[in-house]
Amino acid sequence: MSEREDEAAAIRAVLAGNEAAFRALYRAHAPALYRLALRMTGGSDTAAEDVVQEAWARAVRGLARFEARASLATWLGRITTHCALERIRWERRGGEALPEPEAIPSPGRESPLERVDLERAFEALPPGYRAVLVLHDVEGFTHEEIGGLLELSPGTSKSQLSRARAWLRRALGNDYAMERGDHAR
Repeated sequence: MSEREDEAAAIRAVLAGNEAAFRALYRAHAPALYRLALRMTGGSDTAAEDVVQEAWARAVRGLARFEARASLATWLGRITTHCALERIRWERRGGEALPEPEAIPSPGRESPLERVDLERAFEALPPGYRAVLVLHDVEGFTHEEIGGLLELSPGTSKSQLSRARAWLRRALGNDYAMERGDHAR
């Protein structure tokens, strides 16, 4: 049986009310969805857990409409991405401004590599930049797939990725980027 056929059988079982089938799907996909949510929400465990919980709730409600044009993992990733972006928008409505790269606190150590906290810089990325960077550079999605997930053109995805990388280079300092071998691609 192919992977697609296995997915289809699991989905049919879940739709028929088979709780063990749902638990199996959950165990198979939840870790990747959590990692995606964690990266998209800037490293907040609580936010990532909330996003994954909402994504699963939506997935279960919409499972009967899943058409298998993409893999189940891609479909679940898209739902998780939308939930994460909704959470980011919700948090932003609270009036929190996005920091400029220069606003990232630095511990003030000697070496640029030691001075910069990469995680803090990544978390401070504007949410749209972070979403494209995570989806492309971390999760391995193509610009076409990202465009479908985020409802933007592949060209906009490429532009956002370029801006995200430039933003991180500014935040981390050019010395850091050169030491790491991170050149614009």
